Amino acid sequence: MTSPTETLEFQSEARQLLQLMIHSIYSNKDTFLRELVSNASDALDKLRLATYRDKDLVADADDLHIEIATDPEARTLTVRDNGIGMSREEVVSLIGTIAKSGTAEFLRKMKETQDAAASQDLIGQFGVGFYASFMVADRVTLVTRKAGESEGVRWESEGEGTYTIGPAEDAPQGTSVTLHLKPEDAEDNLFDYTDPAKIREIVKRYSDFLTWPIRMAKPSTGEEDGGQELETVNSMKALWARSQSEVTEEEYAEFYKHISHDWTGPLETVRLNAEGTFEYQALLFIPSRAPMDLFMRDAKRGVQLYVKRVFIMDDCEELVPEYLRFVKGVVDAADLSLNVSREILQQDRQIQLIRKRLVKKILATVKTLQSDKPESYQTFWTEFSRAVKEGLLSDPDNRETILEICSFASTHDAEKLTTLREYVERMKDGQQHIYFLTGESRQSIENSPHMEALAAKGYEVLILTDPIDEMWVDAVSGFDGKQFQSIAKGQVDLDSEEEKKATEVAREAKQKEYEPLLTWLGTTLSDTVKEVRLSTRLTTSPACIVGDTYDLTPTLEKMYRAMGQDLPPIKRILELNPDHGLVTALRAAHADRPEDEALTETAELLYNMALLAEGGDLPNPARFTKLLAGRLEKTL
Repeated sequence: MTSPTETLEFQSEARQLLQLMIHSIYSNKDTFLRELVSNASDALDKLRLATYRDKDLVADADDLHIEIATDPEARTLTVRDNGIGMSREEVVSLIGTIAKSGTAEFLRKMKETQDAAASQDLIGQFGVGFYASFMVADRVTLVTRKAGESEGVRWESEGEGTYTIGPAEDAPQGTSVTLHLKPEDAEDNLFDYTDPAKIREIVKRYSDFLTWPIRMAKPSTGEEDGGQELETVNSMKALWARSQSEVTEEEYAEFYKHISHDWTGPLETVRLNAEGTFEYQALLFIPSRAPMDLFMRDAKRGVQLYVKRVFIMDDCEELVPEYLRFVKGVVDAADLSLNVSREILQQDRQIQLIRKRLVKKILATVKTLQSDKPESYQTFWTEFSRAVKEGLLSDPDNRETILEICSFASTHDAEKLTTLREYVERMKDGQQHIYFLTGESRQSIENSPHMEALAAKGYEVLILTDPIDEMWVDAVSGFDGKQFQSIAKGQVDLDSEEEKKATEVAREAKQKEYEPLLTWLGTTLSDTVKEVRLSTRLTTSPACIVGDTYDLTPTLEKMYRAMGQDLPPIKRILELNPDHGLVTALRAAHADRPEDEALTETAELLYNMALLAEGGDLPNPARFTKLLAGRLEKTL
């Protein structure tokens, strides 16, 4: 039964993106052709793979190619392939809707961006594939038939909000996209895309490396008898198979754009050739900025896998660990089966060894950026640090290397980040620990009571504000023989042995003097704290709250609860500054009138003040405000 012809509406996000393309301020409109040719190449890859995997598939795979035809009189440009093709449902889902992660985010950012140059950057960052056609065409017609199916599909739109879709009789296998071109407008960078010379120039620049032939009519000599003969206009040399000296940076950049659909060039190119027991070639790229879906659960990741130049799959997750999911590229293995499946890949020893080597090479490349190209490294770290630090948890084999390429904010410099190697080189004589504090912002950490004694004695503290920092610091014991130490957990002992001996008598006397107050506070606040003790980390604040060495931090506790984890209440330790006026006055008042109810309220206020000082949430803000107001009233 033939499907009906219908007029349907684009999904709202697709409609907005179409409007963006129709009124595009993106100056390099030539890239529409790269997007269409790239889609055609993908369709040919998919057909070849489908015929390998399904021997019963009725499909013509003898002469797979892409053809580009121009018609100056009708002002049309057609890009056709004889690849996998699409069913009616696929056309609606792939073109009528934008299924790509991050589209809504992209559109939101576009609305916020008034600056034209920044808008161009955003369009480039997102990559818009098929929709780019509407930069140069005011109507687009697509005819397609899926391999193995008998009925074709015709789709057409002017990009205004609706499209028509219906059956296409006698449609050949594959897809053809015909652009009804806008008038030439040099001022708006709209060139004559019916000019074969212009089309050849664009193909050479963007798609020369594609492994499928791109064919066009031979230039006319005026002596043709009948139809024009076709010729292949791309070299079809796989970039990764050519020697490095033969390939220009521009060719690498265009290849990266082809596989990543990014419109900006890569930050760094990584090549790897392995020979011996098993052979493979890898051409990988570190992007110059993070994709919008870097932290989206359903985002696709992985590199393209080829076997002896035959495309096998697009997103081979088994070759790159999740914390390097931003890496794009191609791995071409010589000894794998063409029928390899994802399930087989997970168990394959060769794949596991390739993955190990790729990871080492990528991390080594970042290390080289760090030492030789500090600006490129800074870009890398700004864009990808949160993802890379996930590897400190998931990849213990490479943990030391990952720590080497990490940079952190610290109290040493308000602007410049520091490596752990630089931190260790600056450590004081006798210092055994790398001190750090986690928190929501640099400001909250710098103003934390936990910092007071370390700041007074000139110790450097790492300032860790990424959510992932809360997790890896507990999993990683140390760096270069020095242990990591949270200054908000356990005992922070900054005195040397000589200083301890000199103050031992005074310290013991003070402990004895405060013992009754510490015991009473421990009992009074037993619902919220597990211990009250004197502090060695405070100089100006009356009190602070600390965790035991292996306790969860409050932020981590919040994160787990937000994820639905059921945790028992975690009690922490209240530390007092015995030299603060409020604490000495409280000790004296407790010694004079231990039964005074008002002292219990003072103890509660002291605990809540310590909680606020570290950026914590009060258990009962209304009660705290009432108690504080009452105390303030009495002072007036």
